[in-house]
Amino acid sequence: MSESGHSQPGMYGQGRRRRRRRGERDVGPPGLNLSGPSRDREYQPRERRAKPPQNASVSGAPVLEKPIMLMKARDDGAKLGTPPDAAAQPSGPGPSKMEREGQRPTQPVYQIQNRGMGASASSSAVDPMVGQSKLLPPEKMKHSIKLVDDQMNWCDSAMEYLRDQTDMLVVGVLGLQGSGKSTIMSLLSANTPEEDQRGYVFRAQTPEIKERGGNQSTGIDFFITQERVIFLDTQPMLSPSILDHLINNDRKLPPEYNLPHTYVEMQSLQIAAFLFTVCHVVIVVQDWFTDLNLYRFLQTAEMLKPSTPSASHDSTGSSGNDDGAEYYPHIVFLQNKAKREDFCPKNLKNMYMVVDKLMAHSHLKYKGTLSMLDCNMFPGLEQDYLATEVNMFLLPMQENDGEDNLIKAGTGAYPLFSLLPGYRGHPAFSTVVSKLRSQILAMPRCQLSHTILTEKNWFHYAARIWDGVKKSSALSEYSRLLC
Repeated sequence: MSESGHSQPGMYGQGRRRRRRRGERDVGPPGLNLSGPSRDREYQPRERRAKPPQNASVSGAPVLEKPIMLMKARDDGAKLGTPPDAAAQPSGPGPSKMEREGQRPTQPVYQIQNRGMGASASSSAVDPMVGQSKLLPPEKMKHSIKLVDDQMNWCDSAMEYLRDQTDMLVVGVLGLQGSGKSTIMSLLSANTPEEDQRGYVFRAQTPEIKERGGNQSTGIDFFITQERVIFLDTQPMLSPSILDHLINNDRKLPPEYNLPHTYVEMQSLQIAAFLFTVCHVVIVVQDWFTDLNLYRFLQTAEMLKPSTPSASHDSTGSSGNDDGAEYYPHIVFLQNKAKREDFCPKNLKNMYMVVDKLMAHSHLKYKGTLSMLDCNMFPGLEQDYLATEVNMFLLPMQENDGEDNLIKAGTGAYPLFSLLPGYRGHPAFSTVVSKLRSQILAMPRCQLSHTILTEKNWFHYAARIWDGVKKSSALSEYSRLLC
């Protein structure tokens, strides 16, 4: 009781008992101060605090204790579940955690600069094992684009797919309407016979276009593969559908051409002369053997070809004579939709002899670089059987998957023969296409001019050639002769 007669609850009341219970719960080891501000914290053991040994000297000299070594793997930059940004930030203004633990810094990582890659160099192309950006392959084309449009104007959209490297092969194609140029170029470049033709990189004729006798390709289409092979698909030579389109639509012709058929023929000659100048290999597709007018057309385009200098070691033509400074490509005659009797060695020898006679005075390299005998298509046939082996290849009819293996050997009364596949006389279509592709890609890649061209330089070189072909005085003089 106080002097005023009132009791003090802080001394003997309920609050006093509550404080005593808390003090009993917070009792720690001897030497712990309970009156400070840290009395409500959890108890932290102080075993790691260095205690002076009992036998320490009276002078108070410091005694060195054994340091604690912490080992940490170099790859573990942070704990699991911790973002890398948070783990990389230091915890305070002092030395970093790596330096406090005595760990050596990691070796520097040298990044590869993506110069000229543009949008193709993304941050996702990083090797997770090394931490360096990988060399990305060139952008893959999914479909062909226009190099020359239907108005015979040059297009620049193909420039973005080209690189500054010289190991390239340029393959062009010529042929009449409906001979199968686009299908063959698609099979040589990026597609297989098992795929749907509607997904080919070079669009082939649809059934509707075939019914009305139209043409699918116009101008020149461009496609480049990952192996740096440039394929050029062209509109049909001397196309009757293009002539019919000019006449029926009353399309205005250039002033130097008076008649529509003259304009169509000059367009075909421009394309052929252009391919003879900028291609390593030119494929001439035929679906029957043979059209003499097509050989006359090739010889005319050869005469109208612009004069381009070639390398000194590549100035020899097919006839073996040194023609000076003119470049001429390798030409391959592809017999598409060949029949079984065409693969007979005797008929094949006659076909080779005819082509050799027709191209005897040509400077185009039409023999000596492509051989069907090397493809093992005629087992047992001697290598010297074809003395004048020209660059000719036979491609059979494309079989339907449902009817390919159901061709019967005969309709006799023997049921066993009806279960056997029929005799083709040649390998399967897909096998022949793969052998043709190997032969085309293995052809020599000679220099197109007196200087070595990269892909981008070839594009500018081809643009100048196309502009020169359109303004050629030889073509103008020839068109006047036709009129």
